[in-house]
Amino acid sequence: MIGYIVLGTNDLAQSSAFYDALLGEIGVGRMMDFGERGYAWGADMESPMLCIMTPHNGETATIGNGTMAAITVDSQAQVDLIHAKALELGGTDEGAPGLRPEGGEGFYAAYFRDLEGHKFDVFCYQ
Repeated sequence: MIGYIVLGTNDLAQSSAFYDALLGEIGVGRMMDFGERGYAWGADMESPMLCIMTPHNGETATIGNGTMAAITVDSQAQVDLIHAKALELGGTDEGAPGLRPEGGEGFYAAYFRDLEGHKFDVFCYQ
């Protein structure tokens, strides 16, 4: 249902290095290059993509309070891996890996913020 998500950045080099390393852990690479404006990562053109862009209006990029993008993976081990990798790369923890709701079943997730403060959920259904 989601085609792509665009997140603003004020440091394209730092953000692109973060996402190259983070998404590379699940075999996802850059799909599109927008020059000095940004990049898009995805598995293929038929799947949702994550884009990092400098704002078109030239103003400072800011995070949206309550805004979150979700990355789907195949297993609890991949949720754990991506969450740990995000923290290793300088991201911040917003919720350790585990079943949601606590004690529930089926939805395994972890939450983190990237270097610019954008919030992510990495999850799988079991």
